[in-house]
Amino acid sequence: MEILLYVGGLLFMLVGLGVSIALHEIGHLVPAKLFGVHVGQYMIGFGPRLWSRRFGETEYGIKALPIGGFISMSGMYPPSSGAKAPGRGMFRSLIQDARAANDETIDPERETRVFYRLPVWKRVIVMVGGPLMNLILAVVIFTVLLSGIGLQQGTTTIATVSECVLPAGSTQTACEPGDQRAPAAEAGIRPQDVLLSIDGTEVKSFAEASAIIQASPGKTLPVVLDRGGERITVQLTPVAAQRPAVDDRGRPRLDEHGAQILKDVGYAGVGAQLAYVPQAPTAGIQAAADNVGSVAGMIVTLPARLWDIGVSLVTGGERDPNGPLSVVGVGRLAGEVAATDAPILNRLVVLLSLLGSLNIALFVFNLIPLLPLDGGHIVVALWDGVKRAWARLFRRPPPKPVDATRLVPLTIVVAGILIAMGALLLVADLFNPVKMFG
Repeated sequence: MEILLYVGGLLFMLVGLGVSIALHEIGHLVPAKLFGVHVGQYMIGFGPRLWSRRFGETEYGIKALPIGGFISMSGMYPPSSGAKAPGRGMFRSLIQDARAANDETIDPERETRVFYRLPVWKRVIVMVGGPLMNLILAVVIFTVLLSGIGLQQGTTTIATVSECVLPAGSTQTACEPGDQRAPAAEAGIRPQDVLLSIDGTEVKSFAEASAIIQASPGKTLPVVLDRGGERITVQLTPVAAQRPAVDDRGRPRLDEHGAQILKDVGYAGVGAQLAYVPQAPTAGIQAAADNVGSVAGMIVTLPARLWDIGVSLVTGGERDPNGPLSVVGVGRLAGEVAATDAPILNRLVVLLSLLGSLNIALFVFNLIPLLPLDGGHIVVALWDGVKRAWARLFRRPPPKPVDATRLVPLTIVVAGILIAMGALLLVADLFNPVKMFG
């Protein structure tokens, strides 16, 4: 059964990735067709063709490797006009080959329906459309997660009541003679009691109740409870105890030596029942924005992260769980999540979170301003616009369209780096995968 669940999680992520790629390419296809550009192919995946069919002038198909996709637009760049390519040796040959391949996409009968003839703003829309679809899909996923299913939070219903006060970091699992009795047990609070108010303040979440208790060590607080439909009041006196300090996101705070910071707070000894609490409709947008910032930060530090992955691959050291992954790595995590012994809803939430984060990664990564990524094509279009605006400003003749085939050598270098990065992540995910569950 566990194997079937693992395979199910893997298939979930593969299908999700396929949908993400398909929508990305639709984001390019739709505006290109609306602006009259001839699109010869719309393909999901690379490698051998598994299926294809022509509808109108466009061939739609699926290929064997679901690691990307593409649409083939006529005249991505202006025709070469037979001019010699710049440079020498191999670089000249590469540029010449790129020009020849581009010229083949320009049908004389459709010469007015080529991409490079579009106004700059239309070219930008076509290229931005792909990443934008990934961002929209991520926002939809995070909105379903946070506003539809909800965020798992502590409720005002008491789940557990500790019998004694244990020091922070203690591995003790049972109370021993002489241990100080926990304030909640002393006050008579029981599991399944519902917190209504503390010290005269109505509480609607366990976080609100905890904030009052932690701010009141040594102070006697009247606590109003709902116990089986009956309202009762007990007197709770939190004791001062050392507990780990956390930041605004609930993460442990560390000192300059990497040790966990402890602080004195009021302690009662109660635990809350967890439930999914729907968030505001804008929570999905905020979550997507936070993820964009995190992925952008990861890309800035990508060389150092890749070095660390390479070192951990050689030494067998533990990998950073927040580091980059290949498609294989994401699939393995999805399989592990699906096979865990947890409620189905909890597993679905994690799988959808992974898919949402994957789409944010596709959005940010594709906007890197380097060819052959979408961001590189956007930069080329904007540069063309700058040249035209400059010519108009000084009343000069319109310049020739930017010939991006000159950048083919740089494009090949970038593509080589991307392939090397993908190969490193693939090998690392196969032989030294990220361990989500220890």
